[in-house]
Amino acid sequence: MIWLTWRQLRVQASAVLGLLAVLDVVLAVTGPGIADDYARGIAACHGDACDIFARRFADDHRALFIGTGVAVLFVPAIVGLFWGAPLITRELEAGTHRLVWNQTVTRTRWLAVKLAVTGAAAIVAALVASLAVTWWAHPLDAASARQVPRLTPIVFDARGIVPLGHAAFAFVLGVAVGTLVRRTLPAMAVTLAVFAAVQVAVPMLVRPHLIAPVTTTTAITARNMESLMMDGDKGAVHVRVKAPEDGSWTLANDTLDARGRVVSSLAMDLDSGPCAPPPPGDAAIDGGPSQACFDAMAALGYRQRVVYQPADRFWPLQWMETGMYAVLALVLSGLCFWTVRRRVT
Repeated sequence: MIWLTWRQLRVQASAVLGLLAVLDVVLAVTGPGIADDYARGIAACHGDACDIFARRFADDHRALFIGTGVAVLFVPAIVGLFWGAPLITRELEAGTHRLVWNQTVTRTRWLAVKLAVTGAAAIVAALVASLAVTWWAHPLDAASARQVPRLTPIVFDARGIVPLGHAAFAFVLGVAVGTLVRRTLPAMAVTLAVFAAVQVAVPMLVRPHLIAPVTTTTAITARNMESLMMDGDKGAVHVRVKAPEDGSWTLANDTLDARGRVVSSLAMDLDSGPCAPPPPGDAAIDGGPSQACFDAMAALGYRQRVVYQPADRFWPLQWMETGMYAVLALVLSGLCFWTVRRRVT
C-alpha cells in the first residue's frame, strides 16, 4: 500500500518539490548578500540613524519579503487542492478502490496508509518552505520589526511551525471534502473556499484571543505618537500611538475622551490652533506636531487605549495555533474514516 500510494502521488509531489527547489535556489542565492548588507549597515550606524537605515533596508526588499511569505502561504493551499481533494475522489471516480479492497486490504488500512504517507509528505513540504524562508528573512524581520512585526498575520503565517499545521489541516480538509463530495473538481473548489475562509477567520477572530491580549491606556505624546492625520473629506482628525513594546501586534488603537468613551475622531483642527503646522525649527519630532498640540490633547482629556499582543508571545502563539490545527486535522481524519467505512461503496 505504501508503494502504491507513493506511485499515485509522485506526479503531484514532483511538481511541489520542483517549486520548492526553485524557491530554495532563489533564497540561497539572495540570502547571504541580504544578510551581509544588513550586518554592515547596522554596524556602521548609530542612534536614530539605525532606525532610518532599517526602514530603508526593509523598503528596498519589500517585494521579495512579501513574495517569499506568500510562497509559504501557498504551500498548504496547493497541498489541499492537489494532494488532498483528489486522494479519494480519484479512486471513487475510477472505481479502483473496489479492486484494492478485494485484495485483502481493509478500508481502514487503505485510508490510513494514504493519509499517513501523503500527510507526512505535506508536512515535510511545509517544513522545508518555512525553514528556508525563516532563515532567509531573518535580517528583514529585524529591519521590519517596527513596521511589520513578526506577529503580523502575513509574517506569522509564514514563519516557525504554523505552516506545518496549515499543511496538515489543508491536506486532511481536502480528503474529507473529497469523501463527502466524491467528485474531484467540486471537491477542489470547496476545499479552496473553506481553507481560504479559515485562513482569514483565524488571524481576525481566533489568534488574537488564544492568549488574553494586553490592554493599556496612555497619554498621547510626541514620543509614542505614530500618526496624526485629518480625513480630507470629513475633516475628522485621527490619531494612533505605538504599542508600549517594540514588535508588538496591535489589535486595537482607540481614542478615549475625558469621560473614557471611545471616539472616532478628535475635536481639533490641524489647520489652525495648537496643532497647526509649526514653524521651522519648532517641531517635536521631524516636523511633527509641536508640544502645544499634545498639551491641548491632554487638556481636552484625550488618551489612547491600545490592545496588543507582545512580541515575546510569538512562540506560545505558534505552538497553540499549530496545536489547534492538529486537532482539526485529527477530527477531519476521523470524519474521513467514518465516511469511507459507512458511506463509500
